[in-house]
Amino acid sequence: MSLIKSTLENCKNNGRKAVIPYIVAGDPWYEITVPAMHSLVDAGADIIELGVPFSDPMAEGPTIQIGHERSLANQTSLKDVLNMVSEFRKQNKTTPIVLMGYSNPIEVMGYQSFAEEAAKVGVNGVLTVDMPPEEAQEINLIFREKNIDSIFLISPTTSDLRAKKICSIASGYIYYVSLKGVTGAANIDTLNVQEKVNAIKKNTTIPVCVGFGIKDAKSASEISKYSDGVVVGSVLVDSMGDCVGMNSRDTKKIKNIFEDDRELYKNKINKRLTEIIESIDKGINPCDPLIAK
Repeated sequence: MSLIKSTLENCKNNGRKAVIPYIVAGDPWYEITVPAMHSLVDAGADIIELGVPFSDPMAEGPTIQIGHERSLANQTSLKDVLNMVSEFRKQNKTTPIVLMGYSNPIEVMGYQSFAEEAAKVGVNGVLTVDMPPEEAQEINLIFREKNIDSIFLISPTTSDLRAKKICSIASGYIYYVSLKGVTGAANIDTLNVQEKVNAIKKNTTIPVCVGFGIKDAKSASEISKYSDGVVVGSVLVDSMGDCVGMNSRDTKKIKNIFEDDRELYKNKINKRLTEIIESIDKGINPCDPLIAK
């Protein structure tokens, strides 16, 4: 049984909805990522989605695009991201890590080499945004040999036939996109989400987690009524940029701002991340004895 599957089963058995935060690896600088991951877990994260920076993140809204740009300004590579996971695993071997990104960096490394390195450092799942299910069979086999789950997106515009196909090859969880558009968009139609998630669940027994547009405890609470977990990304990435005054595309500022103040910024970022995740965790798991206060 994969670590993602056992974690989500444990959540279900304990009446808990999974909290899945997303941050971009290397944003806003390399050394902040691993401490931020530990802060997310301490605040209530059940699974972490770690974004692999890419120059053309087509599914992302402006907030996460800038997060990718901040990371790329520091020349963060896929190998760097794997090194971050390895460093995280020195203290935490139980929280599942999902790498979320795009196919190009993996293709450059080679799927077999990537799978071997990812398994070695402790990656548990991969979500490749631009990998169509029709082309994923061989890659899924490579990942499955290394006990790495293949996670896929289903959107409001995905046809029933295509959704069934995706459900037949996915493992770990299905990531349902709560709205049309990119990450960070607003105005979630909760009734539509309920209908779509219920339809997906008719085609699969694996959990369905919902992301895009979830910004606070209120929106997370509404969505968690129909899903097995919530994915929270843009509000975290935006807060990290805001903490260091870098919610813009001024890459010169990215490289020059940290030299004397990184410890201060690190504490500020971790405090903000903790506040957001604790609030969302309490919003969707109000009866959890570990967090109820």
